[in-house]
Parts: sequence; C-alpha cells; structure tokens
Amino acid sequence: MEIQQTQKISYAKVLPVLFGFFIMGFCDLIGVSVTYAKEHFGWTETQAGFLPSMVFIWFFILSVPTALLTNKIGRKNTVLISMLFTFMGMILPVIDFSEVTCYLAFALLGIGNTILQVSLNPLLTNVVKGDKLTSSLTAGQFIKAISSFLGPIIAGACSLHLGSWEMMFPIFAGVTLVSTVWLFFIKIDEEKSEEKPSTLGQTLALLGDKKILLLFFGILAIVGLDVGMNIATPKLLIERLGMEKEAAGYGTSWYFAARTIGTLIGAFLLSKVPEKAYFRINMIIALFAMCGLFVADSQPFILAMVCLIAFASSSIFAVIYSMAMQHYPKKANEVSGLMITGVAGGAIIPPIMGICADAFGSQRGSLLIITICMIYLLYCAYGIKIKVKE
Repeated sequence: MEIQQTQKISYAKVLPVLFGFFIMGFCDLIGVSVTYAKEHFGWTETQAGFLPSMVFIWFFILSVPTALLTNKIGRKNTVLISMLFTFMGMILPVIDFSEVTCYLAFALLGIGNTILQVSLNPLLTNVVKGDKLTSSLTAGQFIKAISSFLGPIIAGACSLHLGSWEMMFPIFAGVTLVSTVWLFFIKIDEEKSEEKPSTLGQTLALLGDKKILLLFFGILAIVGLDVGMNIATPKLLIERLGMEKEAAGYGTSWYFAARTIGTLIGAFLLSKVPEKAYFRINMIIALFAMCGLFVADSQPFILAMVCLIAFASSSIFAVIYSMAMQHYPKKANEVSGLMITGVAGGAIIPPIMGICADAFGSQRGSLLIITICMIYLLYCAYGIKIKVKE
C-alpha cells in the first residue's frame, strides 16, 4: 500500500505522539525526589547521589540496543514498551514504598525513559512531514519542559496536601497509562528503512577519533551539569536559607522555567550566530553565574544565579550534538547513538557530587563538581575545531 505524502497534519495521530514527550519529562522528577528521599530515608549525600544513577545509567547500557530493537519491531511498539516500563516504575511505590523499591522505581523509570528518548523522535517523523517537522519537534521539547516544570510543583503539593511526597507516583502512573492507551489505539504507518542499522562495535569504534571522544565527554559534562543543578538547587535553598523542602522544591521549577526560555531563545539565536560563538559566550556566562552561586546567601540571588546557569546551558547539548554530526556526517546513525549514550553523565556526576558534599560538609562540594564540568565545556568551546569528515 502506498503511503500518501501530504503536508497536512493528522492531529488524531500527532497529539498522542506529542503527549509522549510529557512522559519523557518524568526523568526530571529525580531532582526534587533526591531531596525528599534523602530526608524520608535518612540518607547521606553520598547515598542520595546514587539515586540519579538509577535513572541515567541506562542511557549508557540501552541506547544502541534500543535502536536495534526499534529497527526490528517498529517505532510505535518500542514507544509502547517504554511506556510499560515507566508505568511499572511509577506504580511500584504505590504497592510498596521502601529504600529498595525507591531505587528500583527510578531504575524502571530510567529504562523506560531511555527507550522513549531513542524511539519517540523518530516516531514523530512518521506522523509529521516536510516543513512541519521542525516545529513539531520543538513543540515536543516544549511539552517535555512543561512536564519537567510541573514535577516539583506536584511533588510539593502532594507533600503538603496529601500527606506525603510519594503520593505523586500514582498520579504519574495514571498519566502514563492514559498516554499508553491513547497511543495503542492509533494506527501509524511506518516506512521500512533500507539502511543497515548501527552496531555497538561501529558506535564504540568512533571513540578512537579524538574529537568525537572529546565531544562525547562534552555530552557527559553538559548532562551532568543539568542533572547536577536540578538536584543541587533545592538543597542550596534548604542549606543556606533554612527553607522547608516543599518550598525549596520550587527552586527546581525556576530552573526548568529558565531552561525552557533559554531553549526557545537559543533556537532563534543559533539561526543567527555561529554555534561556536554561542557555545563560548554561554559557557563564560554560566561560569560567572556559578562564581556568584558559591557566595549567594539570599533567595533572590540564589535563584537569579540558578536561572542564569539554566538559561546559558540550555542549548549546549544541541550544539555539541551538532558538532559531532558535522564531524562525521556520513556516520550519523553511529554518532547519534554514541551521543545519546553520553546522557549517562546524569548517572556519573551526581554520585561524585554527593561524595564531595559529604567531604566538604556543604553543597559547595557539589558546586565544585559542576564547575569542573563547566570548565571542561569551555575547553570544548575553544579547543575543538570541526571540519566536515567524509
């Protein structure tokens, strides 16, 4: 059967796919959840630092295998599998909530989110064509940002009005179930790709190229910075101002609001200025803001520096990803899989932050690790020169 090519959008198909981006934003629950879980279970900073690893380590393990799975069973089926893992992660704390099930719940969320991030963007290309695709991808990222913004607010509301923060889990489980059922009953035609799928060996072999290796570590650093700021913001407000955890959790929403605005403005600026100049200027701004955050001792000052860091770093992932793709344009599949694997930086940086926070006896230890990530990214901005490689 020939698939009719048309520029018209079928909203009956597009809307359930776009709603999947809301589910994708659930991984950012980890920031506020670390604050609540640390107090709930009496964890040290080091113990709490390992909770984000349960989410992000799966990007290192599953990104490339998921791409291979998608090629075999189709994009929609792969997205539905991701929803199943996410639902199991959200419903598990409802059945039993303990230290073990908390770690396990976020591990399941991480597995689901990895599969979803690899398969959802390609699925969108099956329901949106031509000049509508870029705006639809931007809309998807905006929906994800809304989810990230609402997460801390919902957690705080559950803690204040429903008696406990973990009451957020059945809410997110219900939303995931709605998304799953909605997508399941929508018929989506998927084109069969004739390209040979990437293998794990082909992907890892690219690390032998010095520039790809440096850019891969750049992805680790920018994701570590993002997750680290997500986690550190409410802790800073509690440590320096003595705020209650529910109020401090809203600091994370400020971070995501600034990041959302930065992403939208960054998309416009990157169409007007060279990406290297954008990269350099924004990393310098982020470093100055981090210097301010080390000494900030009032709520407006702390939130201003947090928002400035979020704004400045919001589009850096896309810049690094683009640099890698330009370096190896004919190996886009392998480069894409490798860069998504680098999202595992969200599993590596937070535990190190926790260890340093315990060693310093304050969140300055955490900020030091984020600063090191920024310095490395500034090196990437100035030190990596990209030439298109055949």
